[in-house]
Amino acid sequence: MLDPATIVAVPAPGRVCGSCTLCCKVYHVPAVESPAGRWCRHVRSGGGCGIHAERPDHCRAFHCLWMTEAWIGPEWRPDRAKMVLSLDPVTRFLNVQVDPGQAGAWKRAPYHDQLRRWAAASLPLQRYVLVHVNTLTTVILPDRDVPLGAFAPGDRLVARERMGPAGITADVEKVSQPA
Repeated sequence: MLDPATIVAVPAPGRVCGSCTLCCKVYHVPAVESPAGRWCRHVRSGGGCGIHAERPDHCRAFHCLWMTEAWIGPEWRPDRAKMVLSLDPVTRFLNVQVDPGQAGAWKRAPYHDQLRRWAAASLPLQRYVLVHVNTLTTVILPDRDVPLGAFAPGDRLVARERMGPAGITADVEKVSQPA
């Protein structure tokens, strides 16, 4: 299994977290007993981490795509967009972790249209855009959004690419491991 703490991303020039701490809410971090969807108990009012010097390696190594990719516009800064973008290091799927307090943020302009464009560009590479609101996952395709619900351990995404009227698309489903 790949340990996210071993993948160190470097911030792009001029990018800093500043007061943004949304990653401290949308991700499950067992090392600090922080469940996804709730603010980590170590987040300080106004931004920052109360245990910054001793924070877990997982937190230390993580930088969202807004931090690492200078081409991603200011509208995608997580505290503004209400979602955190990251790439899965194995599948290269784009994961969009949405603030559950703003669950519909990904459906608003300009975000939804951009997610669709990224989905269209990623599909020929068999990569997908996955939107997560707490435990619920939706796959964004060039022509539609497919809600798949919660993924349990062992569940996986299965996709079959096909040509549609507007070009390449896919049929996607969640496949559960037999009990």
